[in-house]
Amino acid sequence: MDKKEIQEKRMKEYFIQATKDILKGEGLKAVSVRNIADKAGYSYATLYNYFKDAKDLVFECVKDFQEECTMIVISETEKSPRGFQKIKAITMSYIKYFVQYPGIFELFFVEKIYDLASKQPTIEMINTFLDRLCQEEWDYCLEQHMVLPEVAEMKKSQLRYVVAGILLFYLTRRNPHTYKEFLDLAELQVSHILGH
Repeated sequence: MDKKEIQEKRMKEYFIQATKDILKGEGLKAVSVRNIADKAGYSYATLYNYFKDAKDLVFECVKDFQEECTMIVISETEKSPRGFQKIKAITMSYIKYFVQYPGIFELFFVEKIYDLASKQPTIEMINTFLDRLCQEEWDYCLEQHMVLPEVAEMKKSQLRYVVAGILLFYLTRRNPHTYKEFLDLAELQVSHILGH
């Protein structure tokens, strides 16, 4: 990489990090070209040298948040037994990530993301994230004849919706009231869906 490429990469990272900080702290409503530029310490005109608009930055942040979550999930579940137990462990780690970062949960599941990030890949990346985290284990379950393909698809769909719903109730309504009650409920629901 030459000096110009290094400088461009560094500048992009400043703007991406500023956007991530805004999303984690204040949520999508606070994301604007001016706010991002102010947070990064540059003029908003400079931002346009590297990104088309705030939508491009949100897309980059979604990718980064998913990479961050993926690394945490891998680290927390590497010793879990294969199959349904690992799917459960992955799902619980995924849930804990969003409890830790409610601003990211809002970005992924509450905000009308198409208002700001109208790119279809952004929406698709979010909608399939839990499936992708668990895909290797679903494939293992299918190979081991632990589940039929159509049942696996139904269980994946149930997990997506139940997990988002449980998180929504807990993060917005504090229902259940304590974190422990929430984790117990989440684990019970995930176990019920997986049948383990």
